[in-house]
Amino acid sequence: MSEHKPAENPFGTPTTSGPEPLMKRQQLVNSIVRKLLRVPGLSGVIGKRLLVLHVVGRKSGKTFDVPVAYTRHDGAILIGTALRPWVKNLIAGTPVSASLGGRPREFAPRVHTGELDVMRLYEIIARDNPTNAKFNGIGFAADGAPEKADIYQTWKLGGVVIELTPR
Repeated sequence: MSEHKPAENPFGTPTTSGPEPLMKRQQLVNSIVRKLLRVPGLSGVIGKRLLVLHVVGRKSGKTFDVPVAYTRHDGAILIGTALRPWVKNLIAGTPVSASLGGRPREFAPRVHTGELDVMRLYEIIARDNPTNAKFNGIGFAADGAPEKADIYQTWKLGGVVIELTPR
């Protein structure tokens, strides 16, 4: 396993208690999850916390199906992820479609990249979905709260939050 190097942070020491982010294995995980989400019956079980974003490439025009974990919050869907090439294809004002266990629906995307927004929204995501938090290297304090230093580290390493609002 590679060495986990946390970013310097304003919350104390430069080390965090969170697990090593699994982003390095993202392509393999996505490939497996896409296949599992197509299996009738099984998709309902594993898809309770997952949706598939149908992202159209700006240059290629090709549609990429990206499975991601999500959290519902205040009428929107929140997705915490690393800033990947496909995220750059989400443009404010241009609808994106997503499948949540059924037919694709249209959403208005907003990509949050600023420190305060990402910290606030990632905390909501981590509280709702501890498995997603672990995947992103976010640990939890003894009282069950997500570690702010870990969330900061996630942001510093390129973490963003995508907010999808139904159209």
